[in-house]
Amino acid sequence: MSRWLLKTEPDDYSFADLTRDGQTIWDGVGNNLALQYMRTVAPGDLAFVYHTGKQKAIVGIARIETAAYPDPKQAESRFVVFDVTPVEALPRPVTLATIKALPEFAAFPLVKLSRLSAMPVQDAEWDRILQLANSGPSAVP
Repeated sequence: MSRWLLKTEPDDYSFADLTRDGQTIWDGVGNNLALQYMRTVAPGDLAFVYHTGKQKAIVGIARIETAAYPDPKQAESRFVVFDVTPVEALPRPVTLATIKALPEFAAFPLVKLSRLSAMPVQDAEWDRILQLANSGPSAVP
């Protein structure tokens, strides 16, 4: 199972919207590298949902339900989408500032390639983010 981070602008579509809807098509990605990553997802993979804009924080976990398929709204076949469902909201959001402050995230794509809207998450990064989400405010720099 692979793990991912998916970015969304919460004013357009938030994790709360995903929870309310129960499922959505993850679309709207145009960056070639992000699309390459999206083509490799598999049903059952998990993904952090990251709110961009003012919040800049990982707020929840989603499950990828389908393999990537051509975006039905796009004429070009290079655009792909997949279906996701909500798993759970994180107990507390993990902010970009927190992630940037920790040396173990120096190579994390969220820090290095901040414009990507879909990116892989390594096991150690996933586990550390979950640890931060479950820790009290005093444990976060």
